[in-house]
Amino acid sequence: MDKYIGKKLDGRYEIQEIIGIGGMANVYKAYDVIENRVVAVKILRDEYVDNEEFLRRFKNESKAIAVLSHPNIVKVYDVSFTNRMQSIVMEYIDGITLKEYIEQQRVLKWKEAVHFTVQILRALQHAHDKGIVHRDIKPQNVMLLSDGTIKITDFGIARFARSESKTLTDRAIGSVHYISPEQAQGGVTDERTDIYSVGVMLFEMLTGTLPFEADSPVSVALKQIQSTPKRPREINPDIPEGLEDITMRAMQKDIAGRYQSAAEMLRDIDEFKRNPSISFEYKYLSAPLPSETKRMKQTVTPENKKTASAAKSTGHKKKKERQEDEAEKRAPVIPILGGITLAFVLVTALFIGGMFYFNNPFEKVPDVDLPDMRGMSYEKVKNDPMYSQNFKIQVEGNDYSEEYPLGTIMDQDPKPNRKVKVGSLVKVRVSNGPKRVVVPPLAGDEATVAFGKLNDLGLAYSETKTYSDDVAEGYVIGTDPAAGSEVQGGANITVYVSMGGNKKMIKVPDVTGLPLDSAKLMLNGYKLKVGTVTPVESNLPAGTVIDQDPSPESQIETGSFVNLTVVASDTVETTSQTVYIQLPSNIDRVVEVSATLDGKEVHRLSMNPAQTRVWKPAFEGEGAKTVKIYIEGKIYQVYEIDFDLGTATPVDDYSADFE
Repeated sequence: MDKYIGKKLDGRYEIQEIIGIGGMANVYKAYDVIENRVVAVKILRDEYVDNEEFLRRFKNESKAIAVLSHPNIVKVYDVSFTNRMQSIVMEYIDGITLKEYIEQQRVLKWKEAVHFTVQILRALQHAHDKGIVHRDIKPQNVMLLSDGTIKITDFGIARFARSESKTLTDRAIGSVHYISPEQAQGGVTDERTDIYSVGVMLFEMLTGTLPFEADSPVSVALKQIQSTPKRPREINPDIPEGLEDITMRAMQKDIAGRYQSAAEMLRDIDEFKRNPSISFEYKYLSAPLPSETKRMKQTVTPENKKTASAAKSTGHKKKKERQEDEAEKRAPVIPILGGITLAFVLVTALFIGGMFYFNNPFEKVPDVDLPDMRGMSYEKVKNDPMYSQNFKIQVEGNDYSEEYPLGTIMDQDPKPNRKVKVGSLVKVRVSNGPKRVVVPPLAGDEATVAFGKLNDLGLAYSETKTYSDDVAEGYVIGTDPAAGSEVQGGANITVYVSMGGNKKMIKVPDVTGLPLDSAKLMLNGYKLKVGTVTPVESNLPAGTVIDQDPSPESQIETGSFVNLTVVASDTVETTSQTVYIQLPSNIDRVVEVSATLDGKEVHRLSMNPAQTRVWKPAFEGEGAKTVKIYIEGKIYQVYEIDFDLGTATPVDDYSADFE
């Protein structure tokens, strides 16, 4: 049996079962007893704890995901790096890998493949904007939820593109069937490396096959560098031509010919979704098609050569006799044909003369420079003589655009900055401005359903969990902006998801045998309070907890009191006082919060003030004591506690320094 199953890590993560075995780490399903939620815990395998390369990759993953916050990227809740264990606590994904789904379906419908690809590209664009290249994009690292939502995982070999240089250990890293040619050659990688891998995944989803297969990984890598894959429509003719073009451009071996960003690929996919019959001019990988018709050649052999020669001689004789007979018959019509010929010559002469008179074909039409009209008002261009006299401007369509304001030209054909003839036709596309989307009513929806609706509308979202006595856990309380608001396409919507009522049932931890101070810290971590402390005589060390009420494993509400029986001593504290600390709501990240009692630190926890809102530490003592609260080591508030009177009075407030 695995040594971690059944254990509780860091006093809060109860390891339940192993759910994934990777090359350098195993992933476990666990229960977070403090946050009352299921999580995934990724633990570096023992054989790699002393391996600097694997340690670097494992820590790099935690650093990479820590700066990312996107609905299509797995969340990280906690990390722990000690001499004996390296772990990352992540969002638990109840789903299957995209690879498993492809193997089940064999070939995906193109609309489904596009739906998954759009989510992957949005996640990658977010990562690339943060300077992070994943470098191991493959369907095995993409989780699929039951509602069709995609989550990218495993940033173990991700790289901060702008801050690190290539090392020998980075050569040809990643999964060989999905790596880019530059990865296979050990070259420099950037955002376009991930784009190539997305192209391979899209190829696989649409055709049910990989573009390159071979007997060994080295052979596959060589094919990635040297070989040209079949076009997807050769394997599956039902694939729309435009989607094939997008796939093949993403898989360009020349990095300059590839999509330069996830956003650029998304724009073409949006164009394709609006018009599935569209065809892009991405023919880089197309081999010339063979001619569909060929002339048949007759083979002449020595055996048939004599026969052919005799037949030819006889044919010439008969042909000469026929020509003499026909000449006699044709003689009377020669004058008629001569008259027709003369008339034809006259008409032709008149036509050519008129053409020269009205429109000299040899007159040279001057060339002019075609300016860049993108970003200019279409109305201004249309009414400006400089444009209208030199070009024929024709609107061929309209599109939404975040970049180009309403009414401006967003694209033109031919492209600008080239020589064209005066009077040339220039086709333009005019912007409809940013796409406006109405935020749907999501209150009462199950969270994953709500996220799916926002995804379908092209909206990003961030999840904020909060307590609610009116909305069940896991369901949406509301959104910001509120339902009915108009926002730009791609805008981020904050979704407030209920954690249920503030009072939750929790298992009481076993604190017997612990020193009193340690027992208090553990109970506080479980959001429980120390009640009465009863001293008794015993041979055990003074201050040791020998009994508790409620008993271990009992189910009680968070915030409840646990009464302790301890070995008597002069230092045993018999009075408890809870202080309610209102935390700064503008700090929306995990920080260290600590408290001292007369200069001695008695509490230290990691928490997110915006989510915790109110911290309720309990203190033990006699008479009057001073309590100081710190956030990230900086003084926040000061209280005077009178244990005899049971009061906590604010003395100093430095909360303004945290605004």
